[in-house]
Amino acid sequence: MLSSVTSTQVISYAIIDPIISQNVNLKFSKIDKKKNFDQSYKTLWGYFEQEIKWNNVILLGVMHLYTLKIFLMLRPEIWHLIVWGLFCGSIGGFGVTAGVHRYFTHRCFKANLPLRIILMLAFSSSGQNTIYDWVRDHRVHHKFSETDADPHNAKRGFFFAHCGWLMLKKHPDVVTKGKIVDCSDLLNDPVVLFQQRYFLPLKLLFCFVIPVIIPVYFWGWEVGGCIDAAIGKWVLLLNCTWSVNSVAHLWGTKPYNKEISPVESRTVSFLSMGEGWHNYHHTFPWDYKAAELSYSWNITTFFIDVFAKMGWAYDLRQPSLDLVERVARKAGDGSHFKWGHNVVEEHE
Repeated sequence: MLSSVTSTQVISYAIIDPIISQNVNLKFSKIDKKKNFDQSYKTLWGYFEQEIKWNNVILLGVMHLYTLKIFLMLRPEIWHLIVWGLFCGSIGGFGVTAGVHRYFTHRCFKANLPLRIILMLAFSSSGQNTIYDWVRDHRVHHKFSETDADPHNAKRGFFFAHCGWLMLKKHPDVVTKGKIVDCSDLLNDPVVLFQQRYFLPLKLLFCFVIPVIIPVYFWGWEVGGCIDAAIGKWVLLLNCTWSVNSVAHLWGTKPYNKEISPVESRTVSFLSMGEGWHNYHHTFPWDYKAAELSYSWNITTFFIDVFAKMGWAYDLRQPSLDLVERVARKAGDGSHFKWGHNVVEEHE
């Protein structure tokens, strides 16, 4: 069942609220900025706080160098490892896109217990954070986008928005706003609490151990190659996820709301299983498709629809076509494929 949203309150949220709230938050952050946040500390990639989390810097550096070695050693005869790695990475990607993002963060649809467990385990296989921490940070990101309270503020440069934010202590505004954002729904979900309690074992088991054990035990593949496939798919998936925070906030069109930073990116949509239609998503964050079109480089929506056919996913939320048109005409940059400034409508 699809739930259509058409009220004037929604129009206000989609057009007025993102613009006003962003300006207010920018002014607030300038007034209340902590003294220990030094904007003069700049690099080629943007500006940073001087307090660096060196353990994360070393970890990210080592794992990317090792993954580079893996990619440089790719050859046709190990195609089976490549396919296996991509398959396992896609499961983790679905856990990120359909699970922790569209379901747990935005509640774009409802899910029964078996599907919630699947989404939790799939997300655990992505090797990222706990569901609670991921959702909290993402809700803060939406509410205070491109301000100092945004965990991966794209105005601080591409590198910071991509992965640099993980290498630094959080800005004080991120911590403050993270404490007040409402996550009570997560605390009432036993699936979330289970993942929170057994986070590390679940992460290690589903992200690394199982992807290695299955091909070694059942198909007799070499352990070393399977370990490389598990690490490679993990790092690749992380970068695909990060590209939504960086690329999809910097380079692209804004057919739905030209006053916000998120953009439409076909490349990011391909890499992230449908999360690159980001200008739309930040304008209509409750849409279960995270895009206007259902299946345009958006395999996540396909699988959600499959679960909906099974009855496991239901009450799928999306705005009416009329609302999307009105928003695009009023707030977009004119690049919409149907309602843009350069499109000649049939009746004209």
